[in-house]
Amino acid sequence: MQLPLLALAMASFGIGTTEFVIMGLLPEVAADLSVTIPAAGLLVTGYALGVVVGAPIVAIITNALPRKATLIGLASVFVVGNFLCAVAPDYWFLMAARVVTAFCHGAFFGIGAVVAASLVPPNQRASAIALMFAGLTLANVLGVPLGTALGQALGWRSTFWAVVIIGIAAVSAIAIWVPRDIPHSAGNIIREFAVLKRPQVLLTMMMSVLASASLFSVFTYIAPLLRDVTGLAPHTVTYVLLLFGVGITIGNLLGGRLADWRLMPSLMAIFVGLAAVLVVFVFVSPFAALTVATVFVWGILVFAVVAPIQMRVVDAAIGAPNLASTLNQGAFNLGNASGAWIGGAAITFGVGYAELPWVGAVLAVGALGLCVLSQALERRSGGLVPAAACEDC
Repeated sequence: MQLPLLALAMASFGIGTTEFVIMGLLPEVAADLSVTIPAAGLLVTGYALGVVVGAPIVAIITNALPRKATLIGLASVFVVGNFLCAVAPDYWFLMAARVVTAFCHGAFFGIGAVVAASLVPPNQRASAIALMFAGLTLANVLGVPLGTALGQALGWRSTFWAVVIIGIAAVSAIAIWVPRDIPHSAGNIIREFAVLKRPQVLLTMMMSVLASASLFSVFTYIAPLLRDVTGLAPHTVTYVLLLFGVGITIGNLLGGRLADWRLMPSLMAIFVGLAAVLVVFVFVSPFAALTVATVFVWGILVFAVVAPIQMRVVDAAIGAPNLASTLNQGAFNLGNASGAWIGGAAITFGVGYAELPWVGAVLAVGALGLCVLSQALERRSGGLVPAAACEDC
């Protein structure tokens, strides 16, 4: 089953690269399309909102389709979207192309997570999800820096052409390696949306929002923090971000193993560690060596929550796992957008870069509180899923 997971990871690598590489190419895009850098920055926001809006729409459209065909179709939309980005004649065409690309993001990761979990024994499901998401973490380690370097050397469009090639390879791999007989029972989509009434599903999605917001409230402004507070040179900041990418790759795989072992206790422990390391960040940020070590540990912890949360929402959404898993990807991206806004608002109201990790720590504590509440409700009701929901399924 490693080859199907590799195919899914290839696609997630391409999707992750196209989502985040634009941040490193904002000056080039702005200059070429004759817009300001803040306007070019809205291409990041537009993508995130495209994921949020697109996730439920695509979930409805693809509900009755076979899972393999759906994954191939979504990956193909990703290829077309990046092709349109590469040939975009102006800013608004590029924005529209980014939104088209984003529409396949949430559904691909949501459905792909359920497919990955179905390919392995029950005690390895979270690890399988983590392997698929490894492509996303490797995108931050390899895809984004290499894509940025390519775009700076040969023009920003060359980066999107490279992603098109990656996407074609991923579509081919899915077509060849992912099995056709993936279990899928297409129910009434209106009934499936009833899964959102379950407290455990909503609590888990709220955890996704807060966990992602905790990251992006700080990470969005990590470059000026490292430059102005820690005193690192611009080229050194690049290496620190690379180290952060290595950390999230390790954390992603570690989170999958921990979730397969003991999901909720592991998730609570990770949130405690995440809040603690952000508090530490506040006090060590003036010291270069300690800051670099803290950023690495932060990367491990912040991505260790992804596979456990994704597994939790799939388990809680019995009867509609594809829909809930897809919507959870929208929740993560809602956290991306809101976290960046919260961090920016804090700076606007006078919070310094050195104190910004306090904001991330508070959001992590909020996610921990939801995790504790979810566990308490599960114990009180005698199970993760209400008996009535199990009978319906």
